Amino acid sequence: MINQVNNMPAVHLGSAIKRRKETVARIGVFGVGYFKYWDQFPGLLDQLKAKQEVFIEKVSKNEVEVIDFGLVDNVQSAYDLVPQLKAADLDLIFCDMLTYATSSTFGIVVKSIETPIVLVALQPDQALDYENASTYQQLYNDDICALPEFAGVAVRMGKKVPDMIVGTLHNDEQAELEINEYCGIAKVLHDLRTARIGHIGHPIEAMLDMHSDSTMITAHFGAHIIQCEAHEIVAHYERANEENVHATRNRILDFFDTPDPISDPISEKLKDTDLTTSARVTVALEQFVEHKKLDGLAYYYDGEEGSNTRLVMSNLIVGNSLLTGAGFPMCGESDLKTCIAMLIMDRLGIGGSFAEFHPVDFKEGFVLVGHDGPHNIAIAEGRPVLRSLKKYHGKPGFGAGVEFKIKEGPITILSISSTYNGKFKFVIAEGESVEGPIPPTGNTNTRGYFKPDVRTFLHRWVKEGPTHHFALGVGHYAATITKIANYLNIESVTIS
Repeated sequence: MINQVNNMPAVHLGSAIKRRKETVARIGVFGVGYFKYWDQFPGLLDQLKAKQEVFIEKVSKNEVEVIDFGLVDNVQSAYDLVPQLKAADLDLIFCDMLTYATSSTFGIVVKSIETPIVLVALQPDQALDYENASTYQQLYNDDICALPEFAGVAVRMGKKVPDMIVGTLHNDEQAELEINEYCGIAKVLHDLRTARIGHIGHPIEAMLDMHSDSTMITAHFGAHIIQCEAHEIVAHYERANEENVHATRNRILDFFDTPDPISDPISEKLKDTDLTTSARVTVALEQFVEHKKLDGLAYYYDGEEGSNTRLVMSNLIVGNSLLTGAGFPMCGESDLKTCIAMLIMDRLGIGGSFAEFHPVDFKEGFVLVGHDGPHNIAIAEGRPVLRSLKKYHGKPGFGAGVEFKIKEGPITILSISSTYNGKFKFVIAEGESVEGPIPPTGNTNTRGYFKPDVRTFLHRWVKEGPTHHFALGVGHYAATITKIANYLNIESVTIS
């Protein structure tokens, strides 16, 4: 089952969240055919070009930039195409299988191009009119004919067999969803190779699974890590405009609920001082992000007790949640790998919230999935809550905490871990977010059900060596994320 990847779930956004500028991926399309047919069957070439125009229109509907490279029908035109594809700086390429084509139209392309290529075989008719069929009509519908040949030649060129879309050109919902899926993948690949991810401080208490090599992140994903300093945010905090702070208070109150405390003695109703601090820090954080031209941020910084540095760096929670919901992934505890995982989910349009496993409910067979601190409020079930916390457990400081659960329904989790040989690994699982109470602790928690049962699932998950953090998104997208891992040449495993 392919999910639609570019439409975020409908949630209460109030006026607090304005989506950041959307990614525009660059997708190339070239058609293939066989030059000998054109003189033999007058009119066929024009009809095939019309098919390609229909396909390009379908791709363009997914908010991507499409570059049409025309039709390749012999070996020379394939060689001529290669430098054009390289110069176009593409994120993904569709090869439109318009009719049978010899693999000479594809061999040099797949050999020379590192950009992911997807073979598209969408025939115009659902079936031939057999009683009145002709060779012309067969060739017009021969989209799948060369698929095995192209796949075999890719292998002979030392490349993986390309992904493919097989179906009909008209009224084919499955094909439309697969086109949409690959456009979403193109957006992920575009932003991974161009992202500027900020990093402040160090992993909390030297969590060994959190450490990342910034150079290896660039090597495997393309993203550049910007090493930032806590005092850069503090400086914006100290000179924050009071009018902006007041307006941000209103944004926060418009978006979050602020109920009375229930059972946790360290939580209380949101205090006005905590609200004002959160608003001022949010103003500073947004200005810092804009000034540094960042696309994401991972941070953890302690700071001297009683200092503005500690006050600011321990009260990024609200601003972090607003930014993450708007398409700017932020991770506490200095977790760069999970920041990348959240970026992947966000660009797929499925959210991506900072998460880990909490206590198991052995009575009902689920595990609480959540984390203290900030989260992706764009995928909250209902209105998220702000509570004042007298202490942040395991961390310095106090202030506002965000509490909610992820939207009910299918969910996907992605952990990006590092292996002994220094490479990255995707650990993926699909489950369900199910209705039910969560602990009122000022933290997010979601009732996560995973097959076949919670004990077996946790055994299988842990055996793959994940980090203790992961990104949590809505919908089932393990297959899509696996494709992304394959395009990045990163090992992946899905917990079945």
